[in-house]
Amino acid sequence: MTYPPPRYHGVTGEKTALYRPAGTPPEFVYPNNGTRVHHLATGASTGGLFGLYRWECGPGVTGPNPHFHRTISESFYILSGVMNIFNGDKWIEAEPGDWVHVPIGGIHGFKNRSGAPVSMLLHFSPGAPRESYFEGIAHVDEMTETERAEFYAKHDNIWLD
Repeated sequence: MTYPPPRYHGVTGEKTALYRPAGTPPEFVYPNNGTRVHHLATGASTGGLFGLYRWECGPGVTGPNPHFHRTISESFYILSGVMNIFNGDKWIEAEPGDWVHVPIGGIHGFKNRSGAPVSMLLHFSPGAPRESYFEGIAHVDEMTETERAEFYAKHDNIWLD
């Protein structure tokens, strides 16, 4: 493994760091369960390199069933609470400080079954437009079967059930 080719060719560096204060409100709140999604770094803001989101869910059961992606890897880092994560073989209980990485094509899912709030970081690489996926899944029940299939295909979600 080597470093990728340079993307910056200047000699003095640039003052381009992004700052997001801890108190910044979430970009999206799910109307049905109150899950809060913070867009920490989007594919657009990282030049397509990665996406990073803070996912804060309440005590109710929430999260996707097993699925996989053909174009993106996904990682989970638990900040607080206990999140059940499907690792392709079985459901595991991920606790604060635990990290789970799912390579491209890896079967995974996550569910908050703990009865308590959970906060975690979701990391996608490369940086796909997951924001429109997160917001769109709040409305899949309003879609026709064809619209749902097109939505999931557009967002590279292949469900196993």
